[in-house]
Amino acid sequence: MDGDQPYFHIENDPRYSGLNVNQGIEPLPSVNDASVKRFLKNKKKRSLSVGQYVDGILKGDITILSQAVTLIESSKPDHQEIAQNIIVKCLPFTGNSVRIGITGVPGVGKSTFIEAMGKFITAQGKKLAVLAIDPSSERTKGSILGDKTRMEDLSIDPNAYIRPSPSAGSLGGVARKTREIIVLCEAAGFNHIFIETVGVGQSETAVHSMVDFFLLLMLAGAGDELQGIKRGIMEMADAITINKADGNNIEKAGLARIQYMNVLHLFPASESGWKPKVLTCSAYLKTGISEIWDTIDQYLDQVKANEYFQHRRNEQSKFWMYETINERLRNDFYQNEQIKKLMEESEIKVLREEISSFAAAKKLLDLYDQIRKNN
Repeated sequence: MDGDQPYFHIENDPRYSGLNVNQGIEPLPSVNDASVKRFLKNKKKRSLSVGQYVDGILKGDITILSQAVTLIESSKPDHQEIAQNIIVKCLPFTGNSVRIGITGVPGVGKSTFIEAMGKFITAQGKKLAVLAIDPSSERTKGSILGDKTRMEDLSIDPNAYIRPSPSAGSLGGVARKTREIIVLCEAAGFNHIFIETVGVGQSETAVHSMVDFFLLLMLAGAGDELQGIKRGIMEMADAITINKADGNNIEKAGLARIQYMNVLHLFPASESGWKPKVLTCSAYLKTGISEIWDTIDQYLDQVKANEYFQHRRNEQSKFWMYETINERLRNDFYQNEQIKKLMEESEIKVLREEISSFAAAKKLLDLYDQIRKNN
């Protein structure tokens, strides 16, 4: 036999007596060409127009809503263009929800609390969207996005929509696109929006700028009750809830409640005229949930009556307009190739003390101004 023949087995060579190996069949391609063509054709057919996205969202189609949210989160320019067109067309159908920010120290039970509160809301026939901000790794930029697994009952509730989003390193862990996702969820008929933040930190400032009511969850019996809590975050809170007030922890929760009430009295009066309340609950046993919701209702009644509700929403809209401008300018500056090159050179000179940090910054900004003039 010729050794150059395809699928030739050396064992069949006359030199090896007593051995015989069947040639077998020619291997088939690992992927069927016809199947690939059908898949690509169907995939192309499945791409929706802006109008189809908007119609699907307004009908409450969760699949189309999720696809539109994915477009918002995408960094591709063509996806962003489509997403912005969808948002503009959805805007007239928004603004009719209650937006609630929920934050707290790690381990406080935010997911358990959100599920308990969420089931309380959906049981009344209301629709709830939960936007859970998942922290992205600073090293790998990846996220676990495991909030759905921690809210098993709520995730299968037909009146609930849970969307975990990666923070992608943006402002203190708050997903950069959360504000736009709220618009789509409201257009889809979700009249209650929960925004869960990563934890206590800079992210709360951003969340406070997009919600109507800000709820801070705390634990009792975890050492100094005020340890790790920034005054600014407590000042932002419209209510503080001490979770896990069950079993042997009930008495500790009661003492913690008194401590927080005393601290809140030291803060200046809120612009809304609302006096923040301190409550206790057990998200696990689902006790105290209705009292928390009553408090939110009381707050909304008060701020709508004194017109602070609309004032705050107007201020938030202006804030996000300026934030979008600032972000666009930052990206435009740092992604410019000429700026990148000069920045590397400037860093070296600053470290060698050949130029001051301020002079280097001015040089970079002057170059940026020149680039913009030439364009």
